Amino acid sequence: MATNGEAPALKRQRVQKEAEHVSNGEVKVNNWEQPGPAAFDFRSDVTTTPTSRMLSAIASTTLLDDVFQMDPTTNNLESFIATLTGKENALLVLSGTMGNQIAIRTHLQGPPHSIVTDYRSHIMTAEAGGVASLCGALTIPVEPANGRYLTLEDVKKKCIISDNVHACPTKLISLENTLAGIILPLKECQRISAWARENSILLHLDGARLWEAVAAGAGSLEDYCACFDSISLCFSKGLGAPIGSIIVGTSAFITRARWIRKSIGGGLRQAGVVTAAARVAVEDTFLGGLLSASHDRAREISKMWEELGGKVVNPVETNMVWLDLEHAGVGVERFVELGEKAGLRLMGGRLVVHYQIGEEAVRRLERVMRAVLKGVELEGSVEIEPRVLKNGGEVVR
Repeated sequence: MATNGEAPALKRQRVQKEAEHVSNGEVKVNNWEQPGPAAFDFRSDVTTTPTSRMLSAIASTTLLDDVFQMDPTTNNLESFIATLTGKENALLVLSGTMGNQIAIRTHLQGPPHSIVTDYRSHIMTAEAGGVASLCGALTIPVEPANGRYLTLEDVKKKCIISDNVHACPTKLISLENTLAGIILPLKECQRISAWARENSILLHLDGARLWEAVAAGAGSLEDYCACFDSISLCFSKGLGAPIGSIIVGTSAFITRARWIRKSIGGGLRQAGVVTAAARVAVEDTFLGGLLSASHDRAREISKMWEELGGKVVNPVETNMVWLDLEHAGVGVERFVELGEKAGLRLMGGRLVVHYQIGEEAVRRLERVMRAVLKGVELEGSVEIEPRVLKNGGEVVR
């Protein structure tokens, strides 16, 4: 009886607390119907907002257990991606980092072993030392001689294939495509793959943004994946799903990878809430052709910067623009500050253009560029309001 008597009071307190959160701006209105702040966020394509179609898919998804491989939505997505990539099987994982680490751990049976990878790669710089802690492997960084992407000649110099007991033999080469927005050409992948197989070295691809390379016309998904023993693909960057990645490979590889996933806490129960949205992301954003438009916009931004007198670090190939802020005489903090004043979210000279970045964001970015390169003052500031993004009353979609 006491519990029933307390319920209305508790409910009033909860509702009041929620109202306070909203009025204080601590809780933002969700943005399923529009990009929301993502439309003005150049920091990364991880900021993409899930769509209303993804929400509908989640609401009507199956809710069975993926650890027991009973969920049809998840099983169907894995089969769908395996077919797209030309591989035998696939396995859902929660993140790109988890996908890379599970794939690498699955390949490496036991020390001593080393991995050769690009010195800028995600597994080298942004996975909390997972290769060392989870695999006990030595990671050997390689710097591309051309300054852009690794070639077979770069890789061969660092691979250890001798029987010298003082060295740590190379068991795996891990490549990344795209890396810093730069495409690793299909022909180079094929050269590295052929040599690796001749020398019994396994090959993994961090393909979080492989979708971008394919959308740019560099090669088909299946042709790229044919070069590798395993590939990880991300649903939540440029494709816009709220969560999730997937790894693909042979059926034997995926069977072992499922054990590794379970051992690090990656098994999901009602996985349909993840995979339903991921399926929509692949179909609408990748197969729907939305990525190429972001590449066009990235080239537009690069051209705009250069026409104002700026320099770029690398030519635009996909969805990233690298501004040379040092040449422009502006520090990172000042550039970010100017972006905030214009209602943009920036993170240094790397601009990541995703399909939800619109014309209004580009116009604001041009104002920032003029302030940096031409000394034009930015007047006032632009607020990002929780429900809609406004500029003079205009709703940006």
